[in-house]
Amino acid sequence: MTSEHDVPVDELERFGAYAREAGELAATLHVRAAERMGLSPTDGKCLDLAARAEGPVTAGRIAELSGLSTGAVTGVIDRLERAGYVRRVRDPHDRRKVLVEVVPGDEDRFTQLFEGSRRTLREVLSRFSPDERAVLERYHRELVEAFRQRVAGG
Repeated sequence: MTSEHDVPVDELERFGAYAREAGELAATLHVRAAERMGLSPTDGKCLDLAARAEGPVTAGRIAELSGLSTGAVTGVIDRLERAGYVRRVRDPHDRRKVLVEVVPGDEDRFTQLFEGSRRTLREVLSRFSPDERAVLERYHRELVEAFRQRVAGG
């Protein structure tokens, strides 16, 4: 995709460095939250993916979103189920399919772990005007979509 605006190399390097550091810090926060829940980082990430889905989700969808094989996801679901975070349910439209749903009420168990991050986000965003936040939101939305396409393309 071509843009009408050239990005100077030094800006590209700075933004790249910020993105790497933000990714590393986010990964550290997720690892710590998973540990506090008694989960591995991978299990914690899959639980987060299931929790953000709108309703029950297939193991295949968790595999697709996480980049894990379906076999690996089966093991993750087994562990999450034993820990009481998810349960397997039948698809109401196709009884042959099994879906994974987060146990009702458990969202509160793990959303509390990220309340500090939410406060920090609120604090930082409050330093920007609504117009600046709109630009930041557009940047993040477009960056996430570009990375989704890159991940999906292999």
